[in-house]
Amino acid sequence: MKLLFDMPAPALPVVGEEALFPVHRVLCVARNYADHAREMGADDREAPFFFSKPASSVLHEGGQVPYPPRTNDLHHEVELVVALQSGGSRLTVEQASDCIYGYAVGIDFTCRDLQAQAKDKGRPWDVAKGFDHSAPMAALTPVSETGLIDSGRIRLRVNGEIRQDGDIADMVWKVPEVIAELSTYYTLRAGDVIFTGTPSGVGAVVTGDELEAEVEGLTPLRIRLTG
Repeated sequence: MKLLFDMPAPALPVVGEEALFPVHRVLCVARNYADHAREMGADDREAPFFFSKPASSVLHEGGQVPYPPRTNDLHHEVELVVALQSGGSRLTVEQASDCIYGYAVGIDFTCRDLQAQAKDKGRPWDVAKGFDHSAPMAALTPVSETGLIDSGRIRLRVNGEIRQDGDIADMVWKVPEVIAELSTYYTLRAGDVIFTGTPSGVGAVVTGDELEAEVEGLTPLRIRLTG
């Protein structure tokens, strides 16, 4: 049956490949580094909890990102992103590792003021996380090139100054554990991408700021916030 109208399909470039990786949905784990959990006022190791962003929030390969409306407190959160080539439900940690297609560096942008207002009123905070261009990502590098990533430097600079600087090894819940836990809530599918948490040092950015996000061994992400 024919669709009433065409819709753009979010997709990510892949290092060394001409074909694009289609994005099904964007899933995110919160407070997955102990130092970030502490700076947000939480315990060092709490049970993982999740939120999501629409696939339309993905912006590939950086460039210019418009500062979102309705906020005066936009925060950066550099993250390792994991892309899945297969899925399932109630996966074991070993099965979860086999689902990984590749990795990228991404930024989970958050409207911190809108999030705080929603939390205060006991409301969902989707608009603080899922706005347009809230999930910029660099090109994916296949796991065949990287191996399973469980360590490596992760950092973010704003206008050349290091704001976040951590190591993937400091994750509270490791990548396969995150995937396995997510599979108890969702039937995961090829095309799912997972933001795996951010180290400490999150903070506000403003129009004109230039951000560079890095994960050791992956293509860096560079963006500039525009008015």
